[in-house]
Amino acid sequence: MTSIFSADGRNVACTLIEAGPCVVTQVKNVETDGYNAVQLAYGERKEKNTPKPLIGHFKKAGTTPKQKVVEFRDFRVEFEGQVDLGKSVKAEEVFVEGDFVDAIGTSKGKGFQGVVKRHGFAGVGGQTHGQHNRQRHPGSIGACSWPSRVFKGMRMAGRTGGDRVKVLNLKVLKIYPEKNLLLVSGSVPGPKNSFVILEK
Repeated sequence: MTSIFSADGRNVACTLIEAGPCVVTQVKNVETDGYNAVQLAYGERKEKNTPKPLIGHFKKAGTTPKQKVVEFRDFRVEFEGQVDLGKSVKAEEVFVEGDFVDAIGTSKGKGFQGVVKRHGFAGVGGQTHGQHNRQRHPGSIGACSWPSRVFKGMRMAGRTGGDRVKVLNLKVLKIYPEKNLLLVSGSVPGPKNSFVILEK
């Protein structure tokens, strides 16, 4: 993440994303697959660390093994000429400055966390009225002889983060075509150098 100054002098937080070049490794259609889709691959991968079926899949597209493979269903009609097998898709061919995109990624894992960090509970409260070391505890989780159980979905402590997260409507502030970089407003899910999927 970084920040830039907008034309009206505001300091805007933004994220720099390397968005290509991506290679078209498969084109699906209704006749053979039952639906229209385009499979894009990104990032280099050593051949010795690639399963043989995937090596054959990439050779069919005439490209080297890639790290990440993602399928986009119902690809828009205006990109029809850009999705031939083996074609390289660059950032400036898909995005223009001012576009709004959605970023999908895996959020940072936080490990096993309590209810205050995981669900935003306030804790039990003050330290009077007989409270003792209960500040960050969950409090009651149910009634007594009825219903004699804890209801499903009760928010409790547990493993937090590491989920698929979609952040909507990030504005493309700037494009650097020579390096396939996008500058988008706001933050995207996941740690540095992780993979994100951008949707228009």
